[in-house]
Amino acid sequence: MEIVAYALGVMYTPGPVNLLGLNAGLNGQARTSLGFFVGVGLAMLTLFLLFGWAGAAWVRGNMLAVAGAVGCGYILYLAVKVARSSIDLGKVREAPRMLQFRDGLIMQLCNPKAMIATLPIATIQFPAAGIHGASLLFWSLGLAVLAFGAPGSYALMGAMLGQRIENPKLLKGFSLAMAAMLVWVAITIGYEHAWLPLASGGL
Repeated sequence: MEIVAYALGVMYTPGPVNLLGLNAGLNGQARTSLGFFVGVGLAMLTLFLLFGWAGAAWVRGNMLAVAGAVGCGYILYLAVKVARSSIDLGKVREAPRMLQFRDGLIMQLCNPKAMIATLPIATIQFPAAGIHGASLLFWSLGLAVLAFGAPGSYALMGAMLGQRIENPKLLKGFSLAMAAMLVWVAITIGYEHAWLPLASGGL
């Protein structure tokens, strides 16, 4: 639950990839941009597998508690940034351009937000939950599907709501909800994977 909540909180907040999906929807390109969404999902699958296998080897024993403390602090920082973010949709509605698979793959592999989404999950939450081997592949595939759905949902929202999506209060409320979810995940991680192990160790 914590892994899914964190993934949703990071992947589904407004960012460059999601705003491109929104732009595609507003310009009637939701269906023709499916390749772009697949590229985003494949990029996230690649990152989850790479960092997941590395994380299982690097984060063990007491390192998990230390990494958990640092990780929950970073998640709280991210939640504050998300809550304080402002969306300028005027910059999104530019001339239509067909988005392709290559665009989604390259952009998401180079997107700092993709690293923010994958590193805490792969190096903290996966090892803490004992996710490795075949289960790592299963979870990575599931999270990659969520990543595919993020810009896809923005495109669908743009296609369905059209001009009404330009109300900034709508996306602001969505951002605040995602920030609240991130805070809940940070508190849970901090308590279960940092505070309890450190306290039981006599620290």
